[in-house]
Amino acid sequence: MSWVGSSVKRVEDPALLQGKGQFVDDIHLPNMVEAAILRSPYAHARIGTIDATEALAMPGVHAVITHADLPAELQTPIPLLVPNPAIHYPVMQYVLAKDAVRFAGEAIAVIVADDRYIAEDAAERIMVDFDPLPAAGDFRAALEPGAPTAHAERDNNVAAEFSQAYGDIDSAFANAAHVFREELFQHRGAGHPIECRTMLAAHDTVTDTLTIWANTQAPHRLRDVYCRMTGAADNQVRVISPDTGGGFGSKVQAYPEHMAIAATATKLRRPVKYIEDRREHFLATHQERDQLWDVEIAVDADAKILGVRGTLLHDSGAYLPWGIITPFISASTTPGPYVLPSYKLDVTCVFTNKVATTPVRGAGRPQATFAMERLMDRVARELNLDPAEVRRRNYVPAEAMPYAVGLTFRDGSPVVYDSGDYPACQVKALELSGYDAFRAKQTAARSEGRYIGIGVGSYVEGTGLGPFEGATVKVTPGGHVIAQIGASAQGQGHRTMFAQIVADRLGVTPDDVTVTGGNSSDLAHGIGTFASRVTANAGSSAHVAANNVRDKILKIAANLLEASEEDLELEGGRVFVKGVPEMGKSFGEIAIVANGMPGFSMPDGISVGLDDTTYFKPERSTYANGCHVVEVEVDIETGNVEILRYVTAHDCGTIINPMMVEGQVAGGVVHGIGNALFEWMRYDDSAQPTTVNFGEYLLPMAAEMPNIEQTHIESPTPLNPLGVKGAGEGGTIPAAAVIASAIDDALRPFGVKITQVPVMPEYLLDLIAQGRGTD
Repeated sequence: MSWVGSSVKRVEDPALLQGKGQFVDDIHLPNMVEAAILRSPYAHARIGTIDATEALAMPGVHAVITHADLPAELQTPIPLLVPNPAIHYPVMQYVLAKDAVRFAGEAIAVIVADDRYIAEDAAERIMVDFDPLPAAGDFRAALEPGAPTAHAERDNNVAAEFSQAYGDIDSAFANAAHVFREELFQHRGAGHPIECRTMLAAHDTVTDTLTIWANTQAPHRLRDVYCRMTGAADNQVRVISPDTGGGFGSKVQAYPEHMAIAATATKLRRPVKYIEDRREHFLATHQERDQLWDVEIAVDADAKILGVRGTLLHDSGAYLPWGIITPFISASTTPGPYVLPSYKLDVTCVFTNKVATTPVRGAGRPQATFAMERLMDRVARELNLDPAEVRRRNYVPAEAMPYAVGLTFRDGSPVVYDSGDYPACQVKALELSGYDAFRAKQTAARSEGRYIGIGVGSYVEGTGLGPFEGATVKVTPGGHVIAQIGASAQGQGHRTMFAQIVADRLGVTPDDVTVTGGNSSDLAHGIGTFASRVTANAGSSAHVAANNVRDKILKIAANLLEASEEDLELEGGRVFVKGVPEMGKSFGEIAIVANGMPGFSMPDGISVGLDDTTYFKPERSTYANGCHVVEVEVDIETGNVEILRYVTAHDCGTIINPMMVEGQVAGGVVHGIGNALFEWMRYDDSAQPTTVNFGEYLLPMAAEMPNIEQTHIESPTPLNPLGVKGAGEGGTIPAAAVIASAIDDALRPFGVKITQVPVMPEYLLDLIAQGRGTD
């Protein structure tokens, strides 16, 4: 049978369900100590003296490490890994704060003790001489003349400026039958995986090697940043990502804390563990957004789009650890699945005294989709057209694929939609949702005093981002099939998916394939698990590598069995002559030959070892797409929004494991519902965070979740050998836009128009009151 396309049960789950997973905090090494981190209570302040005398005198305290105690090579800022000429001031965070702090929560010192409790107590005994400075709080106010600057040495808060544009935008608006404008505000949120950041570093003085266990999404990147900063050879540093409780983008970066813990372990010559707590996660782990969009759309008399233009303000926070990737993706995603003849967006990135913003699930695309879909809804409202019909008139048709948009993606390649049928995807979503019957249902509900509404929206997503990802497939002399993947997993089901791909090529079952990943020593190079890229890149690498191993098995077997390769087949860990199973060899026997036997020459044309390492390098990103339909009910007395139905139609190309894809889409929708209705990272005017626990920062829970109904289209991409596209973020991308559309529809009698997310009850009640003509 073909394993690709089958809903194979996840091989990861039994151990996790039985509590047998191994996370960083489950690892206990001899002579290990634990660390706490002293963080700034101020959003902006100069640092004078740091007195750790009392802390060091406490029993059980081994060290207090500040900037001055770090080795010289780590007394420099973390390197900027994604430079861009649009950046005016490429400022990065120090490993430990040097002479100033620029957001509340910035790391100042590492306290090492027998256990975390002692370390936390000792942190309270450290006296830091702070000189508080005015803080840049709101990113809009930060651009005003005379506003406090996030970096005292600067005279303004502009971090970067750039434009994305194509076509004749001025003519489009001059000749338009209708022009509509929207100002849209999207608040800060965060990934909030169930497991916060964790790390354990141990330096082996005998071999002079450093091992870092970290729940990172990019083990090779963490290794490379440490080596780049310290000058260590990459074979002296190993990064292992064990079981990891979620990532959602927030664990991609090489954080200052990683470097600080590694330096502390090396200095003390004993293992040091640091486990971030949830409050620290709120303070110091990268977030995403705020964004303010001021955009307008030009359409002709038939609601066909002529152009979109506007401005985008993006809050970068205090530093630029991922450059300007998030706003760049937002700007290049705005056209969406629509034929957009002209486009211009001017983007300004703003420094504030808040933790940095970097990609979180969707990576700027939910914001762009919110802006574009709100414009599409505005056209429908103003021209009294059905929202689905407005979109249908503007979709890129399937026969236009591949479709060049006219923009450049974040990797420097042109934005070209490679495959997909956007109108067909919408049709499937509308049919599954019963869209055409909704108006009758809405009329009946309003007669009962209930306010229900329906929203529809579409999106595209650049997935399979390069430059490469690798895989090694090998067969051992014992007959074991092993797949080593450089990328780490955070719950996606990598082991299952890669086992399916390899099993298909080698004629075994997924249970016969052992998959390892997330270890920088397994493969020399790797990029990481983010941007819905692993299946397209590492999956393609595993596919090609398994094919190469298959070819080698056939060549060696043909030599040993004196048969042609065409007459052989692979099944059950053996290669044999078709129709004569007993005339064959086991994979183990083939591996023994491939590994060489003393005194015997290798067969002609056979390379050494029954293994292959492949790094698949995509030509450019491949584009997934989808359409969501949602029904909501709004309580006009409380402002509560209940989601009644949620329907998705999704196209991620070839589906490796339908069950896992449905899980990814459903998880993405839940994340998107959080963005739409619950999650808001609030700060006061002095940039002090005010939502630092889950009693204040709300996440959606099971009680708020509807049954998510799914349908799928498979339009294989020609850009990789599997025909796959990413599936991990599509559920999130349109959710806020579609829910806002449904709320508008439900509250149309009050003239409500949603222009910000999350849609909190108090915001909705204000809009309803305005529609009623009351305060």
